[in-house]
Amino acid sequence: MAEPTVIRKYPNRRLYDTSSGRYVNLEELAGMVRSGAEIQVLDAKSGEDVTRVVLTQIIVEDARERPAGLPLELLRQLIMATDRAGQEFLMWYLQSAFDAYRKVQERVQTGLSDVQSAALSPLGIVRSLFAPQPASPEAGEVNELRRRVQELEMILTASGRRAGGKRARPKKNRRG
Repeated sequence: MAEPTVIRKYPNRRLYDTSSGRYVNLEELAGMVRSGAEIQVLDAKSGEDVTRVVLTQIIVEDARERPAGLPLELLRQLIMATDRAGQEFLMWYLQSAFDAYRKVQERVQTGLSDVQSAALSPLGIVRSLFAPQPASPEAGEVNELRRRVQELEMILTASGRRAGGKRARPKKNRRG
């Protein structure tokens, strides 16, 4: 597993990305997390890991921008679960729910790629009809047979002209 990107949090609320050597904002951190990057936020003075606090801050900022946010009942339950057992259960439950959500998303993505393959399959068949086909031994035999049939037809046509000379013409009715 890759090493997490270390972010230093300064007292003035500025966040410094040590891997890119530049200051970042919460929105950029959220984008990094959404893209799958592992981040670790350390307090610049004490070296304390404050990743949870910063990620929670991102969630709060997100909730401000979107009125839906987290359901009120979930927020109440988070506050009520102040004892250790309650917190552990709630965290286990949330982790299980997110894992299930992720699995469903992966299945949907797999299903979409299967649908896309099936949808493009007829297009591939049509393309193959117009693409030049590689010569197979059977195709060579068929072409040879066609050539021989044409030769036989020419021989028969030529011999029919020589044998009779003229073709029979329908007799004319003569009236007297």
